Amino acid sequence: MTEGTYPHSFGGVSVWCDQLVRGMPDYDFHVVALVGGTVNQPAWELPRNVASVTPVPLWGAVPAGRTPGRQARRAFRPLIRDFFDTLLDPTDAGQQWFGLVLRELFEYGQRYDLTAALRGEHTVRALSDAWQDGWLDGEATAPTVFDALTAVELLEHSLRPLAIPPVRAEVSHCVANGLAALPALAAKWTYGTPLLLTEHGIYLRERYLGYRGGPYRWPVKALHLAFLRKLCTQAYLEAGMIAPGNIYNKRWEERLGAEPTAIRTVYNGVDPADFPAVDSEPEVPTVSWAGRVDPIKDLETLLRAFALVHKRLPEARLRLFGGTPKGGEGYLNRCKDLAAQLGIGEVATFEGRVEEIRDAYAAGHVVVLSSISEGFPYTVIEAMTSARACVATDVGGVCEAVGDTGLVVPPRDPEAMAKACLDLLTDNDLRHRLGQAARTRALEYFTVDQAIGTFDELYATLARKYPLNQDREVRSA
Repeated sequence: MTEGTYPHSFGGVSVWCDQLVRGMPDYDFHVVALVGGTVNQPAWELPRNVASVTPVPLWGAVPAGRTPGRQARRAFRPLIRDFFDTLLDPTDAGQQWFGLVLRELFEYGQRYDLTAALRGEHTVRALSDAWQDGWLDGEATAPTVFDALTAVELLEHSLRPLAIPPVRAEVSHCVANGLAALPALAAKWTYGTPLLLTEHGIYLRERYLGYRGGPYRWPVKALHLAFLRKLCTQAYLEAGMIAPGNIYNKRWEERLGAEPTAIRTVYNGVDPADFPAVDSEPEVPTVSWAGRVDPIKDLETLLRAFALVHKRLPEARLRLFGGTPKGGEGYLNRCKDLAAQLGIGEVATFEGRVEEIRDAYAAGHVVVLSSISEGFPYTVIEAMTSARACVATDVGGVCEAVGDTGLVVPPRDPEAMAKACLDLLTDNDLRHRLGQAARTRALEYFTVDQAIGTFDELYATLARKYPLNQDREVRSA
């Protein structure tokens, strides 16, 4: 189960998915892919063991459906009011109630048109009533009817995965928490399918970050974030095994209710044959960056840092490699405008996707990662395998990956990032020593064979209902 990634988009998580599927040819994979809107052909060439792909559009046109009849309306009204009450209840009892109500919504969606019911006038009225006790009359942040309409629309789109028939398989593997967990929960409720949950970045944290500058008023943000928090917690509680991509994620997962004994960290890995050590370097001091052009990558900080580098080394260049997701063109243009304002528009170049990603690492003396949120980023371990020294922000599992083979700086700190880049660009011995140490570390800890072998073991354990899974079922009962 994926959201916004494999097989319809490129990026680190999609690379991970493709590695997993190709590395386990004895398994048949049925991919349930949550997508934004219009369903396009897969961006990836799918191997033979991908038995099916079920795209689930979350946005775009409203799915055609029938108007709920009297029986459906009668069943839905108390259910939707209970749902809103659970979202507004911050207690542990509210979480337990949420799980029960979410399952009832799924069962309703299998019998009736859930989308049509959620878009009905009664749903807006039920939310307005549920909100009444939380705000004083005349309070500035008190929710309006428009807030109720907006919140209901967000929830309707978020709950669309509950309306599709569950896929029957031996294991449900979510490669993100949040909305991607909905079809996995549905399969567990229907067939008893064990759930394996992998997180690269922390889904809930990234939603918090995304809503900082979101267009919605506080009541809408609070309600939707409450839904996502409870959904993520529910997935942790119901997972047979949680396999985060780094130890940093484990702390978040335990805080949100995950059973510590059910967590096993599995680091991402790369194929060393795809990333041989790069011996040559560019003729002029060059910083390279690779990834998708997205606000979470915080390219503004990188550009500001490089402007400081350029003042010290006027011959320096910044080369940025990576595609722009559909709908992200505005962010790309904003970054280009910022580069021009900083006076580095001619020496900081956005070069789009590169056919061989290792060429992006060879293009620089130093590889930089400027993100404000990450899991266990491929760009770092790929660059390390290529024997490039890295400057990376201290987010997610970056410190676990880099160790003492690169320079780690605080996020959103252009001065610290600039100093680290200058230290490496101007000290050949340090740069080369760290690059060789990085390759040694990557080959020891972060190879794809290690990761694939671990997931093979986890799949077999869950599918055959080994004691770990049975123990969790007993405790849950």
